[in-house]
Amino acid sequence: MFFKDVIGQEEIKQRLIQEVNEGRIPHAQLICGSEGVGKLPLALAYARYISCTNRSATDACGVCPSCVKFNKLVHPDVHFTFPVVKNSRSDDYIVEWRRIVLNNPYFNLNHWLNEINAENSQAVIYTKESDEIMKKLSLKSSEGGFKITIIWLPEKMQLACANKLLKLLEEPPAKTIFLLVSEAPDMILQTILSRTQRINVRKIAEKDIAQVLEQKYSVQQSTSLSIAHLANGNFIKALETIHLNEENHLFFELFVSLMRLSYQRKIREMKQWSDQIAGLGRERQKNFLSYCQRMIRENFIYNLHQKELVYMTPDEQNFATRFSPFVNERNVMGIMDELSEAQWHVEQNVNAKMIFFDFSLKMIVLLKS
Repeated sequence: MFFKDVIGQEEIKQRLIQEVNEGRIPHAQLICGSEGVGKLPLALAYARYISCTNRSATDACGVCPSCVKFNKLVHPDVHFTFPVVKNSRSDDYIVEWRRIVLNNPYFNLNHWLNEINAENSQAVIYTKESDEIMKKLSLKSSEGGFKITIIWLPEKMQLACANKLLKLLEEPPAKTIFLLVSEAPDMILQTILSRTQRINVRKIAEKDIAQVLEQKYSVQQSTSLSIAHLANGNFIKALETIHLNEENHLFFELFVSLMRLSYQRKIREMKQWSDQIAGLGRERQKNFLSYCQRMIRENFIYNLHQKELVYMTPDEQNFATRFSPFVNERNVMGIMDELSEAQWHVEQNVNAKMIFFDFSLKMIVLLKS
């Protein structure tokens, strides 16, 4: 990944490049933002640029020994930490990690879990990972430069792991750099946040998304502009739109089914619906609840007749023409609160059938408000 491959984000690219060229690289940086804005691609391009021995004023050279190793993500001084399953270490999944990153660094946690066949397991950065980080950073640099650790989704760290990382950040080994790539910085220990330099990555401009869709994916201009608007700054969502993502289609069907069954008070069918959701696995259940939150928010805006602020697919908008009147000032906060509570219960490993059946019953009352 080069800076030229990162979609948009020109201001941040220039900031990172300037830090390197002026010799003032912070030892710990928190690169944070919403899904699909290019946080990991920025971290990868930055690490390559730092390690490059023949860098230009704008990007890494691509041909020096360091860049050649980066091409396969096998640079001995660049280490990766990321959520895994089954009490494993990141190194146990490094082959899968290299494969998904090299294929397309714009991916989310659900894509990663599919890559490693996680099934119903929740992804975690386990405590033992901190020992691996310390062991790697205690070794002398193979190339004589910086040792770089990229931690993807540090909010997934177990508490003991986070506390050990804090000690490393407080007393870092010489010439080490930590790049924390986060989508939920509020879930990271405050003491860790205070020891990092924060970079907030904004949503990608629509024109930048549209340009990539046209040039790399041969999407027609009129279509690319529509997809870019729908993506709302999230390139992952743009890709899912052009590839007709099956999971989003499933979530849409489940959402529509729930709203119809709750409105019609079909208790037996609602129970069957809950059983179906319970079989998805916890990560997908959380993704579904996030999808529901987005749909409630979009339908509320649609009901306010602010269609230029609406980000829905044609199928979702078609459903919204009939459903949006049921999402109003009297119930929107109640529905969102129930969705948030359901997410919390999923995180706490509460019985999924109970969570979703209880939520569906509450929707009967809320939709009539």
